[in-house]
Amino acid sequence: MSHQIATLERETRTALLRREARGVRLTAAGRVAVADARRAVEAATAAVRSARAVGEAGGGLLRIGCAQSLTVALLAPVLRDWRRRHPEVTITLHELALMEEALRLVESDDVDVAVLPDPPSDRFHLTAVAEQEVVLAAPTGHPLAQRASVRIQDLDGALLVHYTAHNRLGAWLDQAFARAGVHPEAVMRTSVTATAPQLATAGLGVAVCPVSAVSAGFPGVVRAFSPRWTRQLMAVTSAEPDPLVARFIAGLRRRGVRVPRGVQTQLDEGAVATSE
Repeated sequence: MSHQIATLERETRTALLRREARGVRLTAAGRVAVADARRAVEAATAAVRSARAVGEAGGGLLRIGCAQSLTVALLAPVLRDWRRRHPEVTITLHELALMEEALRLVESDDVDVAVLPDPPSDRFHLTAVAEQEVVLAAPTGHPLAQRASVRIQDLDGALLVHYTAHNRLGAWLDQAFARAGVHPEAVMRTSVTATAPQLATAGLGVAVCPVSAVSAGFPGVVRAFSPRWTRQLMAVTSAEPDPLVARFIAGLRRRGVRVPRGVQTQLDEGAVATSE
């Protein structure tokens, strides 16, 4: 301790302690230094306490980005649980139609985590959180709606509500169609995934979309593909997620994708009919 005090006195270029026969007393400079030192110790303690609280989901800010179609199907139940269990954590949500926009937010540190389907793996840290089914959405009277399930080959020549180039789902589907030698006719394109099934049921054709894009009370018909067709949903972070983000990702993995009851009933009935 004497050595440390001597070092401080050399740095401050003044005496901090006065050595007397009855002991040691602080000089005027020493009293000022002690007050600042106490504030520094308190600030350091507060920093440790705050950091620990965030790591234990007892406070802090969690910034989330996600594809629009995943808000209700994947995030909503987890956000509800976090609001109840971790009220001290402030959560902000950015819903995005374009994957590149979400990835830019991760790169610029404007969001802590983005939840996206099949993001690129070369620039980010990815954690698998769920698998969701790709389905066919069609108006009630459409010929494909009369089948218990459909094959990708059944889409050859079909009128298709497709996706714009800004929506990566369109390119992903085009690759699958090309591998299968299938050539559907795109009658129109939308950048918003959840819009496609609604346009299909309006009578414009059929749509191929993730099941999360089909809302509760959907007025059309939903059919599964045979064999089953799925996409991987990933949590995207710029690096290894910190404890708060890791807790949230774990919650997503436990919950998975929530499918509206009516949509799930249609898929289950189709699976039973196919097996028979």
